[in-house]
Amino acid sequence: MTDPIAGKPRQLRNFIGGEQVDGVRGFDKSNPVDGSLIAEVHEAGPVEVDRAVTAARAALDGPWGRMTVNERATILRRIADTIERRFDDLVVAEVGDTGKPEALARELDVARAAANFRAFADVIAAAGLDSYLTELPDGRRALNYAVRQPLGVVAVIVPWNLPLLLLTWKLAPALAAGNTVVVKPSEETPSSATLLAELLLEAGLPPGVVNVVHGFGQDSAGESLTRHPGIDGVTFTGETSTGSAIMRAVSPLVRPVSFELGGKNAAVVFADADLDAAIAGLARSTYLNTGQVCLCTERIYVERPIFDDVAAGLAEAASRLRLGRPANPATTTGPLISQKHREKVLSYFELAREGGATVLAGGGIPSLGDGLDTGSWIEPTLWTGLDNLHRTVREEIFGPVAALIPFDSEEEAIALANDTDYGLAAVTWTSDLTRGHRVAQRMRVGMSWVNSWYLRDLRSPFGGVGLSGIGREGGNHSLEFYTEATNVCVQL
Repeated sequence: MTDPIAGKPRQLRNFIGGEQVDGVRGFDKSNPVDGSLIAEVHEAGPVEVDRAVTAARAALDGPWGRMTVNERATILRRIADTIERRFDDLVVAEVGDTGKPEALARELDVARAAANFRAFADVIAAAGLDSYLTELPDGRRALNYAVRQPLGVVAVIVPWNLPLLLLTWKLAPALAAGNTVVVKPSEETPSSATLLAELLLEAGLPPGVVNVVHGFGQDSAGESLTRHPGIDGVTFTGETSTGSAIMRAVSPLVRPVSFELGGKNAAVVFADADLDAAIAGLARSTYLNTGQVCLCTERIYVERPIFDDVAAGLAEAASRLRLGRPANPATTTGPLISQKHREKVLSYFELAREGGATVLAGGGIPSLGDGLDTGSWIEPTLWTGLDNLHRTVREEIFGPVAALIPFDSEEEAIALANDTDYGLAAVTWTSDLTRGHRVAQRMRVGMSWVNSWYLRDLRSPFGGVGLSGIGREGGNHSLEFYTEATNVCVQL
């Protein structure tokens, strides 16, 4: 995409204190659909990051910090209205950066962005804290009650797979609680965060409350932001290794963190499951967004009597997926985010072959024509023949692929599903709801679905255990991170 006046690539600048700010250098953002240049992005250096943190601190100490809960909730609802008014613009930004089908961006990404702001406006308007009437042996009485204070200036670092959805999932509760924010979007998906910053001003958010700095992680904006002494906390969604690096960066100042990290999610399919529903659900949980969702299924354990039926059905479902341009209504599946990420996913394809895997579907790079072969395309893939010890079954791939493994008993299925260092999500497919409850509760994960996947109530806890993260988001659980509780004791 080029500037229609100057004939130059569109410029994506940092957004600091309500103004667009140049960076120290530029880097190219390419379209993963066909490799074409979308924009030149301005990378923030330490000076720009410091300016953003300073602007956020000034806004926290200014009118934003003096607003009432109801005033903030009103602004959040106006933001949701503004997102819906600029819905198409946000779809264009999201599709251009990610290459995902337009229908998916409309149904999931942008729709959820508006819903996130409305949900947390409702949460903060209804939130309360404990109060106690204290009665002492000597006859004195006191009232102890707690009030919420904002955490402060929060660094929000978001990934490239669902950039707008996950940004607003963090931004909405942070603002609801009265914080100010410095956002560092992924270098792969800078467009929707930049546009959203402008829309926030349009909705009445004071300048400096939300700032956006572009760049990379190490030796760039991400590292400068997480090491900045003016940051009061960091919330991050992304790879586990990056989460570890952020923990090291914030540890000298003992800043709180909220992490939603990687996953190697399991699905367990029992022989009594509704086969058609299970196969359709597995196809969705494996291949949605080209497998680039932290909650996607990469390990599928199937009870032996129906193993061949599930394998055949899921392979057929993979073959029916249609790769193509985002605007085509027939397109179900977009590209991977970049050539670099495709190289990573392909390396696991090769490891699987070397390990003796049988490829039931996909396994390579498609030939699409229509100018698309320069994009980051990959085939939806399905394997059998690997066990739980193989690297491809233990390490997160983050692509449209899953391994099918048989089991013979409920106890074996639970043991296989829990045999991982991750613990984000799991799915159980069964017609026996007693067993569904029993198995779901024994999964060592933060989110456990039965006969569904990605069915979310925004008030419920979201997060993982083990290498999948620290803390919980959603409803009042988000407020536990974005606020500090102050107890007030008044002797009566």
